[in-house]
Amino acid sequence: MSDTLQNSINAHRQRLANLLSHALGQYAGEIIPFIGDADALDTHLRDIFRSIDHCKYVYVLGADGVQISSTINRFGPDDEARGRDRTERPYMQHIQDDSIDFNLSEAYISRNKKRPSVTAVQTIRDPEGKRLGFLGVDYDLRELPHSDVIYEEPSQWRQIKGDPAIRSGLFYQQRVESLMDQHMDNVLSVHEALMLDQGVYHFQIHFSSSRSTIWHMDDPYVYRILTMDELSDPNICLAYPRRPYFERAIVPPADVGKILRQFKALRFADETIYLRSASLNIVNGKIGLNFSCDGSHYLNHDEFLAQGLEFWFGSGSFPQAVVPADPLDHAKLDEMIERIACRGCVQVNKLLYAVENGEVPECLQSLSETEREHVYQELKAIMDVYDGGVCGI
Repeated sequence: MSDTLQNSINAHRQRLANLLSHALGQYAGEIIPFIGDADALDTHLRDIFRSIDHCKYVYVLGADGVQISSTINRFGPDDEARGRDRTERPYMQHIQDDSIDFNLSEAYISRNKKRPSVTAVQTIRDPEGKRLGFLGVDYDLRELPHSDVIYEEPSQWRQIKGDPAIRSGLFYQQRVESLMDQHMDNVLSVHEALMLDQGVYHFQIHFSSSRSTIWHMDDPYVYRILTMDELSDPNICLAYPRRPYFERAIVPPADVGKILRQFKALRFADETIYLRSASLNIVNGKIGLNFSCDGSHYLNHDEFLAQGLEFWFGSGSFPQAVVPADPLDHAKLDEMIERIACRGCVQVNKLLYAVENGEVPECLQSLSETEREHVYQELKAIMDVYDGGVCGI
């Protein structure tokens, strides 16, 4: 989970904790006289239940975490819950720490309703501070007050690894020309026109399956699927109202065509590791890329254009292997590593996977096993900077 998302969650949890802890602290004091009488405790808990906003269940546990009351809900008490040991439930993990007076659990899936839930647990203490038990209140997460501030997606480059089964067989496959590949220029021109003049603000192009999914500013909650029958005919633009370039767009209009041309280059640049699908959203400026290795990338449009194709694929072939001295000649090996790394991330990933599959790439064949391992580890460390490699493999 990203730090930004976690911070948003933590801030909202703190607001909930502040909202709930004061009220439960007061109710805990009222419970003390009834701790030894389960029936009287149930009667009092029914009054508490009616006073607590948003709650689903209310109950009291002994100091050992075993339930001593019934579970009170809107239908009344459920006495079958008496004697239930709750010490292993996620909201009771603080039971060993006697200094904690209030705990708001992390969200969990409830056993009965299978809904995201949280439990607030207030420690019950006698006037001398001795812990007598716990007041527990369960909440359905959807019924609690929520912040009106929507989480903002982080702007940094994100890379997500794909299906290991696809990655393991990557080098046994190669790109098969799709119908879209055969009409690539026309297809990309249609996408550019739809985005610049016809109100489309987001599209995802599926190159391998020859289709596209688009979202229109006039009907943003619905996506539309365009097959090659539609994409190969420029008349498709007549099916959508003419609109000026979306005012919320942060991608300059001139960059839309550049981005599409870069998609094309990534599709055709390599026959093994190639672009399978790509998306562009001009409102948040995000590019999405999914490669044949099933690795995915999400990055800002300007960052995507700034990298250029040399970042993704490099140029030329691997240099001839250097025959090192024994022990390791670090100067020569570092020079080899630098030259290999400069050939582009896809080529480096190919080398790494070949080594991991027990193969010895041609450029490493003259090296000893120790030297090959050194080169492999150094190149792997370099690719880890990109969170697992450009293609996420």
